[in-house]
Amino acid sequence: MNEYPSYFAYLPARILGNCILLPIEAESQDTALRIFSTLNDRGLPLSDADIFKAQFYKHYSNNNQKDKFIEQWKELEEITDKIFKPLNGTPMDELFTRYMYFIRAKKGIKSSTTEALRKFYEKDKYSILKQDETLSNLKILAHFWHDVYNQNPERFSPDILKKLFILNFAPNSMWTYFLSVFFLQNKNGNEQLEENKLVEFLNKTIAFVWAFSFTNPGVNALRTPVYAEMVNIVTGKMVNFDEHKFDEHTLRTAINNFEFKNRRPITRSMLTWWAFKNDKQEIPTLNTNFDIEHIFARKRQENDKLLSNTELIESIGNKSLLEEKINIRASDYRFCDKKRYYKGFTNDKGQHKGGSIISELVSLAESKTDFTEQDIIDRSEKIVNEFIDFLKQENLVKQ
Repeated sequence: MNEYPSYFAYLPARILGNCILLPIEAESQDTALRIFSTLNDRGLPLSDADIFKAQFYKHYSNNNQKDKFIEQWKELEEITDKIFKPLNGTPMDELFTRYMYFIRAKKGIKSSTTEALRKFYEKDKYSILKQDETLSNLKILAHFWHDVYNQNPERFSPDILKKLFILNFAPNSMWTYFLSVFFLQNKNGNEQLEENKLVEFLNKTIAFVWAFSFTNPGVNALRTPVYAEMVNIVTGKMVNFDEHKFDEHTLRTAINNFEFKNRRPITRSMLTWWAFKNDKQEIPTLNTNFDIEHIFARKRQENDKLLSNTELIESIGNKSLLEEKINIRASDYRFCDKKRYYKGFTNDKGQHKGGSIISELVSLAESKTDFTEQDIIDRSEKIVNEFIDFLKQENLVKQ
């Protein structure tokens, strides 16, 4: 074009003269989308949110609110792009998924079988998307989760932020749908939740989801009790899990026999709950990277063979959260050497190395000269006992 600028005027005529428009009539939008996907198989597939956007656009255009919709949709995309990082689908798809569970509950759906997102919203010619409150609720929900993930102290008290931090280390993502339903149903006119009700709900959720992971591992099993409680929420009932309370002996046996391997999600979940049970525990940012620390180092057992029961190395009583950068330095040391990393120290060059934010580790470093086999046994028993007590406080253990 730089060499032959006068040729540009011929470009539109060239395109029009060499393109063919082929109209295709489809019986339904499903058929039209399948045809599009087939013809577009080398391009990017339409996300569910793309389809919903088209339906919204059509609805708001018919009501002379096209510009308002475009502005609100852009805002939603900007918010969701910042806070949602789904493994599948787009950030906007994730927002629609969380809202879907609220609508499911409002319809009284308890079935553990969940429809595909597009299938759910396309019913009755996308009637849900044509309701006046839908776009508004999506916006309110997005702002709520923005404040959760940004740990907004103006919306949430320190106690609430601590519980939300724990839930971010849950063994599965079911809590996000559960909390979305609770929020949309219980928010007041200022889009806030009453403190005591939220504390009660979060405690109950943590206790139940954690315990259920031992007795019924896998997110699929969790759907049955949680979906039923979602319906209870929207009908004004308290969350109680009355039909799924735990037998103390069965649960205790399951926990005591559980192998707390680092790769198992519930291992990190339990260690997070335990660390933040401490009243002195500060709340780090959600982007703080934690490893799972062996207080009695595996390397120490390999070299010194001090533990009569080698399985204790991987027990819950020998593990803790520890910042990644500290764990790299302290991982293979004896406890007397680990202590300085837990507490922080000044090196030979006068540089200060900060200690761990995990309050219990700092306390152990200050109170103990060594961490022995009996310490592991005692700490394991203490964690399990206090977790069972937590469930009893939440009325989740059978009488």
